[in-house]
Amino acid sequence: MWDQRYADKDYVYGTEPNDFLREYAGQIKGPVLSLAEGEGRNAVYLASLGLDVLGVDSSAVGLQKAQALATSKQLTIQTEVVDLADFMPASNLYGSVVSISAHLPSVIRHRLYPLIEQSLKPGGLLILEAYAEEQLERETGGPKDIDMLMSLEKIQTEWPTLTPVVLQEVTRNIVEGKFHTGEACVIQFIGQKPL
Repeated sequence: MWDQRYADKDYVYGTEPNDFLREYAGQIKGPVLSLAEGEGRNAVYLASLGLDVLGVDSSAVGLQKAQALATSKQLTIQTEVVDLADFMPASNLYGSVVSISAHLPSVIRHRLYPLIEQSLKPGGLLILEAYAEEQLERETGGPKDIDMLMSLEKIQTEWPTLTPVVLQEVTRNIVEGKFHTGEACVIQFIGQKPL
């Protein structure tokens, strides 16, 4: 499905970074792991700040576009085609992990999230924005499966060892290509791994 979606000649989620990521970019330390990176807009933005970035995604088509976007801006990013259902990130390596619209079934989250926590260095940050459960009724983006949508309670349950720096549910106008456009309800979370 993702290879088909990304086969569009246009960047279907745009080429500009996510607004929440941009707002807190000054706190992000490298190296950075970006989950479900897709066409590269967030990884390329972080690389423009001088950060080393690895973007992982299940779509080789999306990551080819990510590399093309980086090249067009004379930047370098690392990419790797992975299935997040069995992805094993390196432990104690990343200064930050970025999860922007990485909507996963709970069975995958429950396996992956503890590994993501282990992959962060002490003091490292997780930066996450995902559509909230309340988004289910809207037609402005996000999966149509409540299990894949987030809530404040899910964040607190699924990231129990990270100290919340930001944890909020907000309604905001999103303009990210043709699939994420309009007023939307999202969960925003920045969690810090204890030192």
